[in-house]
Amino acid sequence: MLWYCEYTWQSGVTADEVRDRIVQQHHAGTNQPDKIKGWYALAGGGAGFMLVEANDPREVTELLQPYMDVVSWDVRAIYEIKYDEAVGSFENMAKQAA
Repeated sequence: MLWYCEYTWQSGVTADEVRDRIVQQHHAGTNQPDKIKGWYALAGGGAGFMLVEANDPREVTELLQPYMDVVSWDVRAIYEIKYDEAVGSFENMAKQAA
C-alpha cells in the first residue's frame, strides 16, 4: 500500500534542526529508505511530502514518529488511477446510466 505523508515544519524549528534529525535517524537505522518511494520538498521550504510503501499503517507510524517534534504529518492512504482506464470506465458508466 502507498501512503502520502505530507509534512510541515513545526513552528520555530530551523532547517538545521530538521537536517540534523534526518542524519541522526539515518545513522540510527530508522529511516527505512527502502520504504520511501519518493521524497519531495515544496518550493520555499518548510514543507513537502514523502510517498511511503508499507502494508501496515503501524510501519508508517514507526517511520514518521521520530520526527513528530520537528514536523507535523498529514498521512493518507493513496492508490494510483490509470487515466485511460478511468476514462474508459467513466464512459461505460455513463452509457449504462443512459
